[in-house]
Amino acid sequence: MAIQISPSILSADFARLADEAARVPNADWLHVDVMDGHFVPNLTLGLPIVDSLLKATTTPLDCHLMIEDPDRWAPAYAEAGAGSVTIHARAANAPVRTLREIRRHGARAGLALNPAEPVDPYEDLIGEMDMLLLMTVEPGFGGQRFLDLVLPKIRRARELLDNRDAAVWLQVDGGVSDETIERAAEAGADVFVAGSAVYGAQDPDGAIESLRAQARKASPLA
Repeated sequence: MAIQISPSILSADFARLADEAARVPNADWLHVDVMDGHFVPNLTLGLPIVDSLLKATTTPLDCHLMIEDPDRWAPAYAEAGAGSVTIHARAANAPVRTLREIRRHGARAGLALNPAEPVDPYEDLIGEMDMLLLMTVEPGFGGQRFLDLVLPKIRRARELLDNRDAAVWLQVDGGVSDETIERAAEAGADVFVAGSAVYGAQDPDGAIESLRAQARKASPLA
């Protein structure tokens, strides 16, 4: 599978999102963290901003919903035109139905797990998803340190996906940088969310290319 980099606009300048999107033309995705101040202790942006951003960039949006009641809200992000919509497993009351609704509206459907959540209980849902997101920090705020304790879970997730011969992407989000991306890639991740490592760099697009090259070098999938 191809290595993909999804810069998180959580680390971008919210007053200049269209310009910030234009600074990363080589990004595979733009990662949009939607937080409601309830599921996580932070409040960011929602569907109106996503609608506006969709008009300002041709890079597909990777919407990560850290919200309560994603069963109600997630399909609208797919219907609006997001390329990928990810919900948190423990926030969804009807994850199968919601993942199917996301797909029905034309987006890739993702399921996210927090650092302490094991992956094995969700093995039976692999066929319902296009991406499995493993959080490598506690969700809610950018700039946190990568949690190495998630590495065994990344390896286990890769094993489960390979055993099912599933074309499901394995994304990691949190603390991804030039110091950590190789460990995550070696463990089996193939999609990497990077916030401050990209938007905190003097040359964000160059940072993407550097991260992609490091991941390819370390990945057993590349």
